[in-house]
Amino acid sequence: MTTSSKTLGDLFDSFEREAFRLETLDDYSKSGNVDAYHAYLAGEPQPDDYNAGWVEELRSHTENGKRVYRVHILSRPLTDYLCFELGWGYRKNMTGGEEFFILDITDKPNPLPGVPDFWCFDSESVAVMNYDGAGKYLGSEVLERDRAAEFAGYRDTALAHAEPFAEWWAKYGA
Repeated sequence: MTTSSKTLGDLFDSFEREAFRLETLDDYSKSGNVDAYHAYLAGEPQPDDYNAGWVEELRSHTENGKRVYRVHILSRPLTDYLCFELGWGYRKNMTGGEEFFILDITDKPNPLPGVPDFWCFDSESVAVMNYDGAGKYLGSEVLERDRAAEFAGYRDTALAHAEPFAEWWAKYGA
């Protein structure tokens, strides 16, 4: 994969209209919020300041008219991690203006087999997110601009097959 000299952080700092994320894994428990995940598993209540830094970053973007949204490809039954991510993470991040969609492939084929997790910014820049088999984040690769149209197409396909998180959660949420 050819990469650019920009970083994922650079892309977050410079996007002008939208930041889209595709999530494809059932478990990111080794990638961050590990303590919160263990608290969730132990049945503890969600701390008031959970994800506060990210929610503030989201709010700064959305209050400036930028859209931050994602699609998660998943199937039921949900893993413990997905129950945590959707129940704690998504619902908290929505308070900062992030939008969520679910592409539930429980009873249908995945329209994006083999597509990796990624962020796409303004349909012009892409960062592929790399994880190991246990869901540990290994870093990101910012691709050259000539790959952006390919990933914008993946975004469009994901959105065409997804439904808004709130509607999906009302039917299947924990």
